[in-house]
Amino acid sequence: MGKRQSAGLLMYRISREVLEVFIAHPGGPKNEHRDEGVWSIPKGEFEAAETPFETALREFHEETGISVPQTAFIQLGSIQQAGGKIVHGWAFEGSSISVDKVESNLIEIEWPKKSGTFIQIPEIDRAEFFPVSIARKKLKSPQVAFIDRLEMALQASE
Repeated sequence: MGKRQSAGLLMYRISREVLEVFIAHPGGPKNEHRDEGVWSIPKGEFEAAETPFETALREFHEETGISVPQTAFIQLGSIQQAGGKIVHGWAFEGSSISVDKVESNLIEIEWPKKSGTFIQIPEIDRAEFFPVSIARKKLKSPQVAFIDRLEMALQASE
């Protein structure tokens, strides 16, 4: 069996000449009191016969309730997280998208672990735009590379 893979989208905007990115905090009791190093781009694992980009579009909507517009996307490549999962990423400009209300899908987890008790939790409990200086601290460290690649792509397009 190959490595686990997922795909996601990094929405960005320029606000008062500052680059901001939209990232998500994982739901559930394990992460409720954790902040730095646990946030992520909205992402998820592939379904059968789905391309990585199709996965990214579906997962962004499932996790945030936000419909992704038909727009230009910047390919951000892939990274490998600490547990070995490969994450493929794309970015898109979302200045005109309202993020006042984020509605995540629910997932079932065993809690406490190995207890045999299952609970339903929102996959993400909140998501918001942050200036990249703050997002770099909040994101899982391997995903910071997506911000670096976005910044390089935006500078190259100027």
